[in-house]
Amino acid sequence: MQPHVKPANPNFSSGPCSKRPGYDVSKLSLDVLGRSHRSSLGKAMLEKACVETAELLGLPQGYRVGIVPGSDTGAVEMALWSLLGPRPIDVLAWESFGSGWVTDITKQLKLKDVRVLQADYGYLPDLTSVDFSHDVVFTWNGTTSGVKVPNGDWIRDDREGLTICDATSAVFAMEMPWSKLDVVTFSWQKVLGGEGAHGVLVLSPRAVERLESYTPPWPMPKLFRMTKGGKLEEGIFRGETINTPSMLCVADYIDALSWLRSIGGTAGAIKKSLESLRVLQDFVAENDWIEFLAKDPATLSNTSVCFTLKATPDQVKALIKLLEKEGVAYDIGAYRDAPPGIRIWCGATVDTADIKALLPWLTWAYQQVTAA
Repeated sequence: MQPHVKPANPNFSSGPCSKRPGYDVSKLSLDVLGRSHRSSLGKAMLEKACVETAELLGLPQGYRVGIVPGSDTGAVEMALWSLLGPRPIDVLAWESFGSGWVTDITKQLKLKDVRVLQADYGYLPDLTSVDFSHDVVFTWNGTTSGVKVPNGDWIRDDREGLTICDATSAVFAMEMPWSKLDVVTFSWQKVLGGEGAHGVLVLSPRAVERLESYTPPWPMPKLFRMTKGGKLEEGIFRGETINTPSMLCVADYIDALSWLRSIGGTAGAIKKSLESLRVLQDFVAENDWIEFLAKDPATLSNTSVCFTLKATPDQVKALIKLLEKEGVAYDIGAYRDAPPGIRIWCGATVDTADIKALLPWLTWAYQQVTAA
């Protein structure tokens, strides 16, 4: 029979992700709208976003936070274009975004001394084979595969190269070993449900040293330039953005950070995300028609949770359309490059109660589309 209780919030998209519970755009602090981002008010608001991000993440002394254009993609490419070249590179790819960084490094930057460590969807590459005398580029959480690195134990403390980590669906939802990470990028439209278009770039002192000691041989777009006269442009990391940001998006992000504090900070957000994942783990254990795409439970993402179904691709599409038609779940289809299936976002802005309410509908919809 068709279930009766629907999720109060049917937004389970993996990006842009659901707004926080109780979100009301009219409650944002909007006195900065219509003002220059270079005004004292504008710069103070941008600096507040950087400072509070560092505090809530518990970044080590000397780490810098900057707001950059182009969402997480812009932040990653800013790092790749600015930092790579002086050392060999190991780049890890086990889903579409990691594969995109391989393309950037080998076909756009045309760097030659590159090792690509690849794995199919559902798996991780052999982390023990990474050479930390090289620069290492990797995603922390594969948003399109639901596979994350289990921890940072595989990263050497005495590494010679830099670690450059795309952590867009991990930051604020997973424990990050900051002292082992030299560059971290994310977008606030993921775990905190902020608005799109802006990225966040976190640099360690080792990354700053590289920026100040190395000049790439290729032309550097203005949007990627982080140094001037061989020194870091510190203003970028005090809210003096390279290009004009949306102050409405910044106000939205500050609201999200305030909400994050109210649920216990990053630890509270991680706890909430893991609670939702446990609900899904119980559901998979009880049903033989659905499986996690991640093959090793230790690598199972607690944000972008990806599934395969015992169904044809057309049946999967029909299930997704049926749940959308019923107003039960929006935007849960697998990423276009991933195996056919569904993907449910479990970041902290999604209530566990809504995950629980969704599951009977998943069963019902599966039965409907496979009954013929």
